[in-house]
Amino acid sequence: MPDEPTYATGGCQCGRVRFRVTEGLGRANLCHCRMCQRATGNAFAPLVTARGVVFEGEPARFASSNVAERGYCRDCGTPLFYAPLGSDAVELMIGALDDPEAARPALHYGIESRLGWLHLADGLPEYETRPGGLSGTGPGTITSRQHPVPGEAAEEDR
Repeated sequence: MPDEPTYATGGCQCGRVRFRVTEGLGRANLCHCRMCQRATGNAFAPLVTARGVVFEGEPARFASSNVAERGYCRDCGTPLFYAPLGSDAVELMIGALDDPEAARPALHYGIESRLGWLHLADGLPEYETRPGGLSGTGPGTITSRQHPVPGEAAEEDR
């Protein structure tokens, strides 16, 4: 596999998990959904679609919902990716890339959960979470497996 092209590289803080992207980077977005907020401990998750991701060191995985799992380093805790089940693509965390400038976001997603104090005047298109996702081909219901917050439903029907 050393002859495969490398379009991007990245990894966790401690270096235990590294990755390289052999098929290029796709569309990048800023996801404001509640699950991404909790998974990253941030106001949104900056993500970029990638195929052909080869890992050196095995990331830990958490099935955060019935439609995806999230990868992270079990040693340092760095969030690394969101992976839709049944897809050959992963959504890499832009901050985990060695060159995060290589993944310029093209849109905002999950804006129904955007925090009221966050104001980004970037002019990017904005989309609410909806059944089937942006493509319309995904599931109509997403069941969260993250620990519920009091007053917050564990199942999200969107």
